[in-house]
Amino acid sequence: MTMSPRLRKFALTAHVASSVGWLGAVAASLVLAVAGLTGEDVQVVRAAYLGMNSIGEDALVPLALTSLLTGLVQSLGTEWGLFRHYWVLIKLLINVFAAFVLLLYMQTLGYLAGLAADPSADLGALRNPSPVLHASAAMLLLVVATALSVYKPRGVTPYGWRKQHEERKRRALQRNKQAEQRTESQP
Repeated sequence: MTMSPRLRKFALTAHVASSVGWLGAVAASLVLAVAGLTGEDVQVVRAAYLGMNSIGEDALVPLALTSLLTGLVQSLGTEWGLFRHYWVLIKLLINVFAAFVLLLYMQTLGYLAGLAADPSADLGALRNPSPVLHASAAMLLLVVATALSVYKPRGVTPYGWRKQHEERKRRALQRNKQAEQRTESQP
């Protein structure tokens, strides 16, 4: 099913907005993760971990899931298809993987935020490189997905090739049938 141009533009806008928002929220998390890892001030370190958890719950998770959903709508409602082009398939895998890891990692962020909220907790337990590593990896994955969207490298999957071939055959048969009808209708 192909979407109408108006609906396609709306879905594309929602996808781009949620994807850019996700990238921005990851960038903010990376800044806070570095501050939490390297900060000297106890209050800054504690605030960084509390902030990362808030960003995770209120921005990262909703934006990641919205990006995934709107990406599926875009691919299923346009000629790009979900399994026709390698770049679309790779973006889907990146998005699913990143969203899955994020959902799992939210438990760790919640644990670290709980430690940060406890004034008696040792600051050494909070100095964890894991948030920096996860945010850096997420940033890399999302930039790769963005580059794939911009450059749209060539490469059709076997399924996509088969669909293209079927469509070409269908069009050729339709042209032949129209030509026969014109020939028959001529005196």
